[in-house]
Amino acid sequence: MIAALIPAISSLVGSVIDKAVPDKTKAEELKAQITLAAMNEGAKELEGAIKIITAEAQGESWLQRNWRPLLMLWFAGLVGAHWLGFTPANLPSDVVINLLDIVQVGVGGYVLGRSAEKVVREYKK
Repeated sequence: MIAALIPAISSLVGSVIDKAVPDKTKAEELKAQITLAAMNEGAKELEGAIKIITAEAQGESWLQRNWRPLLMLWFAGLVGAHWLGFTPANLPSDVVINLLDIVQVGVGGYVLGRSAEKVVREYKK
């Protein structure tokens, strides 16, 4: 979530700093420090998500390991059903867009988690 907000935060904070700090060099240093801090927070959030997905993928229960992929298949199926015309004609387009967003985030997190799992496996060797 934080990573998605970094550009907006940087832009907002940058404009405030430009108005408040007359020294351009100092203003650029402050903006760089704030952007770096925001990026570090985004990286921490991403690392936490990777740990959660990796723990789920390595879990003992079949449901624990597979609930996320099953849910993504379900949402992808709903989007596909819409594209094939199997949904009501009055279904708002924002509902379909939200489903597609969920699928994109879910697949991205799943791919990232699986990649992290492989890296950890190689690192342990």
